[in-house]
Amino acid sequence: MSLRTYHTKAFIALMLALILIMTGCGGQQAEQLATGKPAEQASDNGNQQEASYTVKHAMGETPIPGTPKRVVVLTAQGVETLASLGVKPVGAVGSWTDPTSFYHIVEKQMEGVTIVGTESQPNLETIVGLKPDLILGMKFRHEKIYQQLSAIAPTVFVEEPRGDWKDNFMLYAEALNKKAEGEQILADYDKRVDQFKANVGDKLNTKVSVVRFMPGRVRIMYNDTFLGSILKELGVARPESQDQDKFADEVTRERIPEMDGDILFYFSYETGDGEASKLEEEWTKDPLWQNLNAVKNNKAFKVDDVVWNTSGGVLCANQVIDELEKYLLEN
Repeated sequence: MSLRTYHTKAFIALMLALILIMTGCGGQQAEQLATGKPAEQASDNGNQQEASYTVKHAMGETPIPGTPKRVVVLTAQGVETLASLGVKPVGAVGSWTDPTSFYHIVEKQMEGVTIVGTESQPNLETIVGLKPDLILGMKFRHEKIYQQLSAIAPTVFVEEPRGDWKDNFMLYAEALNKKAEGEQILADYDKRVDQFKANVGDKLNTKVSVVRFMPGRVRIMYNDTFLGSILKELGVARPESQDQDKFADEVTRERIPEMDGDILFYFSYETGDGEASKLEEEWTKDPLWQNLNAVKNNKAFKVDDVVWNTSGGVLCANQVIDELEKYLLEN
C-alpha cells in the first residue's frame, strides 16, 4: 500500500467516525466502521456493546445505543431529575434567575458541570464541543432546534413543564436507562404523600391560596402548575376560585380579594433587577391585600420560588411537602 493510499484511507475512516459521533452513534459503532472490526472486537476492553433501546417521547421515537455516559440536559426540571438519579451530566443549562449558576437545590451535585446557555437559548456550539451521547430537552422550549440537537446526539423531549412533572421525571429516567431507579424514587415520594395525609389529618381542609410575583405581573396559581399538582395529590383544599384545572391568571390589584384563603403562600421570581421584589412590596402594602383574612390572621407566608415553583422536580416536590406539613401543623 502506498503512503498516499494509506493516508487517504485513514482520513476517510476518521471522517466516518466523526460523522457518526455527530449524528448520535456510539463510539463503538464509529470505531467499528473506522477499523472494519465488530464493535466488541474494536473496543479497548473487549466487552460486548450494551443493548440498545428506544424511547417514545414528545417528538417521536429515539433509539439509544446503550446507557448514556455523556448527557446534556436543557431544562431545570431535567437537571433536578439527573441529580436525584445520581447522574452527573457533562453539560446543563443554568438557572432562570442566574444563567451562570445552578439552583441551590442542585448546586452541589452540579459542581464542575459545563453550563450550556439558558433553557430558553441553549448554546449549540458548546453542546457540540461536549460530545454528548444523549440530549434531554422539552418540546415547549426547544421544538425549533430539535433537528439540530438530534444531529449532535440522540435527543429526547418531554412535552412541557407545568403540572406533569412526574411524567417528565419518568421519561428522562427511561432515556437514561434508569427506569427502575426512577420508579423507586416515585414510590418513595408516594409513601411521603401518604405520610403527609396521615400527619396533617383534618388540616387537609385548610384552603391554600397561591400567588406569584414576577417582573411586571402578578399571577394567581391554579392546579395545572408544579405546586398545584402537588397540592391536589396531597388532597389539600383550595379556595373555590383557585380550584381550576388550568395554569394561572395574571391579575390586576382589583382581583386581590381572590387571593384569600385560610393560608396564603406567595413567592417572587427574581431576575436580578429587583422588579419582582418591588412589585411584591407594593402589592403586599395595598389595603386590599392587608384586608385579606389570611393576612389579618398572620397566615400569609413568603416561600422560596425555586423550590415551590421554578425548578419543578422531585427534590423540590419532597421539600415542598416537608415545608407545607410544618406550616399546616403550626398554623
